[in-house]
Amino acid sequence: MKRTASAVWHGNLKEGKGTVSTQSGVLNKAQYSFSTRFENGVGTNPEELIAAAHAGCFAMALSHILGSEGLTPDELSVEAALTLEQVNGNWTITTIHLDLTGKVPGIDEAKFGEFADKAKAGCPVSRVLNANITLSKKLIG
Repeated sequence: MKRTASAVWHGNLKEGKGTVSTQSGVLNKAQYSFSTRFENGVGTNPEELIAAAHAGCFAMALSHILGSEGLTPDELSVEAALTLEQVNGNWTITTIHLDLTGKVPGIDEAKFGEFADKAKAGCPVSRVLNANITLSKKLIG
């Protein structure tokens, strides 16, 4: 399976602006900029999109685990809080905290916690930073 997304950036870091789009069209030239990333500007930013992807992926992974145990959640609500901070002079995603609330008939708290931990470890977005990241380059002029 492959999914694609694209970004276009114009200008310098502080005054420039860009757009992000996804293959599905859910995001179509959604605006992002320095102010949406590091201040309170209108638009999205890469870290917000990673947090949203992590919340969605984790909820689906947990639903799958529950289903394999014959359980169907009425609701899994997940908030992902991503922290971006300076580490040795480089902006770094240092943590993502997942806050899970679930309504699952027929399960106790211990099993719910066990399955949630398993979903956290197994969700593809949880493992993304271990991915092999490749890069192709072309300068046009």
